[in-house]
Amino acid sequence: MFNTILVANRGEIACRIIRTARSMGYKTVAVFSDADAAAPHVALADKAVRIGTGPAAESYLRADALIAAAQAAGADAIHPGYGFLSENADFAQNCADAGIVFIGPPAGVIREMGDKARAKARMVAAGVPVVPGSEIANAEAAGLIGYPIMVKAVAGGGGRGMRVVRGADALAEAVQSASREALSAFGDGTLMLEKLIERGRHIEIQVFADNHGNAVHLGERDCTAQRRRQKIIEESPSPIVGEDMRARMGADAVKAALAVGYRGAGTIEFIVDADEKYYFLEMNTRLQVEHPVTEFVTGLDLVEWQLRVAAGEKLPLSQSGITFTGHAIEARLCAEDPYAGFAPQTGKILYWRPEKAEGIRIDSGIAEGGAVSPFYDSMVAKIIAYGATRADAVRRLVAALDATPLFGPVTNARFLVDLLRTAEFTGANMHTGMIDEWAEQSAVVLARPVTAPGTVALAAAILAAPKTGFRNRGRAEYGMTLETPSGPVALHVQTSGCVVTVFQGETRTEIRIISVDGPKIRFERDGILGHATALRDGAMLHLSADGMVTVFAEPSPFAAAEPKADSSRIIAPVSGTLLSILPPGSEVAAGDVVAVIEAMKIETRIEALASGTVLHTHAAVGAQVSAKMLIAEITLQMEGPA
Repeated sequence: MFNTILVANRGEIACRIIRTARSMGYKTVAVFSDADAAAPHVALADKAVRIGTGPAAESYLRADALIAAAQAAGADAIHPGYGFLSENADFAQNCADAGIVFIGPPAGVIREMGDKARAKARMVAAGVPVVPGSEIANAEAAGLIGYPIMVKAVAGGGGRGMRVVRGADALAEAVQSASREALSAFGDGTLMLEKLIERGRHIEIQVFADNHGNAVHLGERDCTAQRRRQKIIEESPSPIVGEDMRARMGADAVKAALAVGYRGAGTIEFIVDADEKYYFLEMNTRLQVEHPVTEFVTGLDLVEWQLRVAAGEKLPLSQSGITFTGHAIEARLCAEDPYAGFAPQTGKILYWRPEKAEGIRIDSGIAEGGAVSPFYDSMVAKIIAYGATRADAVRRLVAALDATPLFGPVTNARFLVDLLRTAEFTGANMHTGMIDEWAEQSAVVLARPVTAPGTVALAAAILAAPKTGFRNRGRAEYGMTLETPSGPVALHVQTSGCVVTVFQGETRTEIRIISVDGPKIRFERDGILGHATALRDGAMLHLSADGMVTVFAEPSPFAAAEPKADSSRIIAPVSGTLLSILPPGSEVAAGDVVAVIEAMKIETRIEALASGTVLHTHAAVGAQVSAKMLIAEITLQMEGPA
């Protein structure tokens, strides 16, 4: 039995666990690094303990500090959430040694299933189909398996420490990069190899087991929509899984859990090929980010089940008592720019006010005035929709994404909406590599949207307010240039009374602002009534209208001109930690990697734009660099006579 739970995590999952724990009568304790001192999960808990002296993610990886915090706050149980130490066998054992209940499987099971190579061996013994592979990540093993292959970290998950290799010439660099990323994310750089299942679907089964020999599955989740091997859309049930396939996959998943003496919540992940044959990939010995879709279709609270199992109770339901109703789909709202290679984004959160709506659940751990830093995962919120059918759920999710703007860091919201509307998604014809293929092919869905003239006109009308006010304007006429994400736009603006007329080339748009209530604006545009959300931040106007968030600026005539592109200057595209950089004197060719930056646990490689020699470096390995910072200079090789 336990009475007080320390949540050894942060963000939306910490808030999620704290809410259920408190509803069950448990006291809760939050932990935080300096970067999270004002985060929502800190205020939500009954108590909070500072565990980090700096802003780095490593604060949440210090098992000794977490156990000391639990003891100091009187917590007799620890819930690890997901990520960080949730699948760390040593941490689970340390909790047990300290007399603290670890809300998760036993340390031995985590160790066995956390090593993907050993987990596959156990599944083979249990009769569960597995993907061909090797525990040794070298050229000989790769040759025996046959390309293409997947280089894969044996610890952790979330797409980190994974690389696709299509030929022997790319193996060494992939192994080095994957090992480094895995070491940073999980503290273990050990790798394995697997045969790459081309055009596969990622389908996972939620399992639960207790201490009394009972195990059940709670259906499947389809997590095929991924970028960089990381999930962004998840749904339940899968649009390709029928009753027979669900029964077979569920039975194999339960068999896998029982074979290792599992306890608590876990996920058996399968890859499904084009012939709908499925193969075991790995077991996640924790709660998953996408668990809310399972909660919607089953009507169950998975965190409540975790707490009951950890307290020694039997599973609340047998397999026959678990039913599935309707369809649920989750979108991960991430601070990233899909139109710049999904580059991580950081910055202050200026506006975030999600509203309740029928069939919509929003899990987040952010608040206005906070910040998205480079130290943690890029996901800032999860938006989950439920409906009687898949079409109902998708429609509600699109509406919720439109109605829930985040101002500050760039997010993937517009891309998520466009993805949900593609024929490939609506027709259930996705595969795990499709979005990456789109990126390589410069597909339209990944082209930066051009701001519509009507949206530009609305921004111009709002920005005209400081000059003339929203009402009782006299007649005025002037030129205006607005900076938009797709480039500068020249406008001609006329004001007369309450009406602003905006000319953009041959396009004429008439705007009348009807009412302003804080950031909420009602307007009439060319005779059509509408509403928008707008917020000014210095010279910037953040506007949510016409299904997307757009940032506008009216440049000052005195502003310095943007420097021209210069291939001799290596500029950091994101804020983060500098993992590597070539020393001065290094010879490079166009396309060679000059530096690697880790931001939000993802490595960003910076390539030389031309051949030359590294002349100067302006940051050392391990340093924090900011976006647009000059980190190196290259003396370019002259082509032909000077």
